[in-house]
Amino acid sequence: MKNTVWTLLTPRLLSARPGVQNNRRSRFFFFFFIGLIFWAGAFLIFYRVLTYFQSVQDFGDILAMKLLSMMIITFSTLLLFSSVINSLSHLYLSRDLSLLHSLPVSVVDIFRSRWLTSAFDSSWMVVAFSLPVFLSYGLVFDAGIFYYLITLAAIVCMCLIASGLSSMVVLLGAAILPAGKIRTLFVILGVLLAVLLIIVLRMIQPEQLVNPDSFASVVLYFNSMQALNLPYLPTTWITDTVRFALKSEWSASALNLALSASFVLFLLFINETTAGAIYFRGFSRAQTTAKRLFKPVTFGGRSWEGLLNFLSRPAKAFAVKELRSFFRDSTQWPQLFLICALIVIYLYNFSVLPLDRSPIKTVYLQNVFSFLNVGLSAFVLSAIAARFVFPAVSMEGEAFWIIQSAPVSMKTFLWIKFFLYYLPLLFLTETLIVASNILLRVTPFMMFLSVLTIFCLVPAIVALAVGLGARYPDFKSENPAMSATSFGGLLFMLLSFGLIASVIILEAGPVYRVFMAELHGQSLSAKQIIRLALSFSFALFLCIFAVFYPMKLGENHLLKR
Repeated sequence: MKNTVWTLLTPRLLSARPGVQNNRRSRFFFFFFIGLIFWAGAFLIFYRVLTYFQSVQDFGDILAMKLLSMMIITFSTLLLFSSVINSLSHLYLSRDLSLLHSLPVSVVDIFRSRWLTSAFDSSWMVVAFSLPVFLSYGLVFDAGIFYYLITLAAIVCMCLIASGLSSMVVLLGAAILPAGKIRTLFVILGVLLAVLLIIVLRMIQPEQLVNPDSFASVVLYFNSMQALNLPYLPTTWITDTVRFALKSEWSASALNLALSASFVLFLLFINETTAGAIYFRGFSRAQTTAKRLFKPVTFGGRSWEGLLNFLSRPAKAFAVKELRSFFRDSTQWPQLFLICALIVIYLYNFSVLPLDRSPIKTVYLQNVFSFLNVGLSAFVLSAIAARFVFPAVSMEGEAFWIIQSAPVSMKTFLWIKFFLYYLPLLFLTETLIVASNILLRVTPFMMFLSVLTIFCLVPAIVALAVGLGARYPDFKSENPAMSATSFGGLLFMLLSFGLIASVIILEAGPVYRVFMAELHGQSLSAKQIIRLALSFSFALFLCIFAVFYPMKLGENHLLKR
């Protein structure tokens, strides 16, 4: 049995080796260097925060433990999100599953191998970026070597629990749904995960951290932060394992670690028993033709395709193909629902900010938050573009030769993709910035500046995603959406963040002078007006450059293929 599972995992293990050997070491070290920078930054931030907590008399340890609990809940939620999507993809939708099920191996062995692969793929990044958090706790609390060993075991248990729960949900869902509806699980689970995300964040109530005055006492304030600290939740066992290990209470820490490990073994037993009974039936259903989830949208009996009649026939054909491919791909729906949930939380958090109880003038804070909100909205846009826009060219897959032989130039092909994503993202981001500014009650000047800045940043970020996606395509990937985590995807995120930071920095100085002059009823000098014009002109130049240069770069690369 063990040899069979190891044999099934061998191709995956061997496929990881050429990535560093075939003249790609520079990319490997680039990824390693970037990851090390983020890792070191996270460590320094948490070390500084924990050091400050330690200086708070009586309540420092309580604050540190509450922060630890919130971080473990956050990590567990992220693991659940990632595990659900990976489990469904690895267990039912991978292209090599037909070959595996034709081999003389048991269904349980196939399930074990796919489950281990799914658990690793969904956990490695969360584990990598959670390590600096636990390392900073160990150094600040001067923990011994056993703390690090116990914490590592607790992290492994947390990942396996998330993967076990997710695979159980996927197995049961695939068995219940009728044939042709397996991909509907993406939609159902996307809605459930979005609702879960909202519930978790609202139960944590992070805004209470900046509004302790609303509680009658300090005790009630800290009790309000214990919403999800329930004894029967696995996250509580993981938290107590680490917490007691920090205090060198080894027996209590070992008890909670044993609870976590026993729950992992229980989930493994239930998963394997369930997989032996229903996994192959669910897999067989997944091979049938997927049924349409939603009926086509019509306007007065006419198809929505008539809205694209202003395009030439070849361009319209490409646009229709792109839209149909996007909405037929049910793997896109969970991300859409999660994005909607995050936007709701994002806007709600602005509505609960206690600006009126701040010692700083409300009008000043409102406009400062509005300016920072431009950067946050642009970062949200970059994350959406990395997930949906950057893989757009790679989505053509091995059928890209059809694009090359079509009577449409490569330039037109890329600009069609640009405009299909540009318009909805522009509407989304402008709605986000306007709604948040209304909640903040900012001045008309800041409202106009925010809308104008986003109007310039959206095409720049979308073009950057399309252009770099064309420059670094992956047409052979089983899941083209994973190209967002490739070298090109990381490069896009770095360049988009650099562009956003540059535009914000160029606008920060002039905006501050305009705001202070307006606040004191003064007028700007000629020198200040010239500086303002130069700063905004250079910011506009950066946005225009980011629109055309990456698109040309991607076009030239595709023409050389």
